[in-house]
Amino acid sequence: MNEERDLEKRPETVNAEELLKHLHGIDLLVANVIPTTKYFESRFDFLQHQISELREGQKRLEETMNLRFEKADANLRDFKGSVDKRFEQMVAAIDRLSDKLDQRDERQRNFTIRMFTIAISVSFLGVLGVLLKILGAI
Repeated sequence: MNEERDLEKRPETVNAEELLKHLHGIDLLVANVIPTTKYFESRFDFLQHQISELREGQKRLEETMNLRFEKADANLRDFKGSVDKRFEQMVAAIDRLSDKLDQRDERQRNFTIRMFTIAISVSFLGVLGVLLKILGAI
């Protein structure tokens, strides 16, 4: 027993035991802290699944956006059509008003020419009367 105690007290045995404890602790550390390849495989599979879901989501989003753009395009075409109709109605109203104004201008022109003719005739008669008076005809 004394020999065993002596062996236990020897620095070589104490160092070997401590070394074994440290190695065992390192093994536990490596086994528990550093992930295994299965862990990485499961993480990569999970990431691949997420990427696949993102791609499907992008496809669905693209389809949804395409539908929205098509609807917006159809709405713009309808709006353009209604604006075109409105402008056509305005042009037609302006044409009708222009026709009415042309007729009124024609009547006004005829009236003005008649009044001018009457005024010239009255002036001519006045000048003729003065001329006849000067000549002594009246």
